[in-house]
Amino acid sequence: MCSQIITLSKNCDGQLSYCKICNIYQLVFNNIYIEFFEKEIESFKIFLENIEVKYWETKYDSMVIKRKIPINTLQKNLSLMFNRQELESLKRLISQNTKKPFNILSIVDIDYTCHLN
Repeated sequence: MCSQIITLSKNCDGQLSYCKICNIYQLVFNNIYIEFFEKEIESFKIFLENIEVKYWETKYDSMVIKRKIPINTLQKNLSLMFNRQELESLKRLISQNTKKPFNILSIVDIDYTCHLN
């Protein structure tokens, strides 16, 4: 494990970090972990921006699945599936357009269901 990791962006779905020693970006998003080199993360960012969300939601409209937007992988039988909110959250992480870690959070930023008894 690297010792010089800095957090670049973070939200309730994941975190994007960078290791200064390895020069690798580390993306943790829900239960997905991906490592990128500089060129790879730039390509992934462009790929995410060009996904036709409405097309995929319309294509799989008749299917009873929650996530309808696929991101194909090099492995032919493996695709990562996202819904619109997850994809937007992933885009914010990759573009580093999230609240910076360790900034003061507001009540809205905290993902917690409060039950008053």
